[in-house]
Amino acid sequence: MKILLVDDDADLRALIHFALSRDGLLVVEANNVAAGLRKFDKERPDLVILDINLPDGDGLQLCQQLRSKTNVPILMLTVRNSEDDLVQALELGADDFLSKPFSPRTLLARVKALMRRSTLESSAQTHGQFSLDHALRQLSIGQDATMRLTAMETRLMQILLAHQGKPVSSDRIIQYVWGTRLTSDRQKLKQLIHRLRQKIEADPTAPEWLLTEPGIGYRLKVSEDKSQT
Repeated sequence: MKILLVDDDADLRALIHFALSRDGLLVVEANNVAAGLRKFDKERPDLVILDINLPDGDGLQLCQQLRSKTNVPILMLTVRNSEDDLVQALELGADDFLSKPFSPRTLLARVKALMRRSTLESSAQTHGQFSLDHALRQLSIGQDATMRLTAMETRLMQILLAHQGKPVSSDRIIQYVWGTRLTSDRQKLKQLIHRLRQKIEADPTAPEWLLTEPGIGYRLKVSEDKSQT
């Protein structure tokens, strides 16, 4: 497993490199946007850890550039801890978001969770009116045109479709999507639900498909295929 680490903080790079390599992961480093792009094209990593603040550009722009040509997991790092940064990073295709300072143990857990989930995204799911292509991150509802999803929207659809119309607890969704059980992730989940409803619902304020189950979590309404009845 090869990881590309893009951060201009040499001390932090050394710490992350040590923590990940000790767990058997190969780490290649870059300290700015230009070097990050060169290293990605040369090394073809399996996962990217990317700082938002870089000396020669914006890490968010680099995230967008990488996502335009790869589906490898991207973990964003930032010291700004801004909700706007979080939302923008996720919308540009980041798979996870970690605020500095963090412990090497937390980082390793996030990396392993991303690695596990990435192995599940090479197949497709079809239940009722929904057809989800994990690899392409595309969703079709009935005969409607195919829509593009972000990595996290895809994982949210994966776990909801896997339960075939049954309610899924918020904690279980959070564990699957982000690999954590942090209280702060509940707000991230609400934001993710909101963004997905904007894509799949005719009226996101009165959802037909992605339903809230009070006191439990969320449920995807999956209709039976009438052609099979």
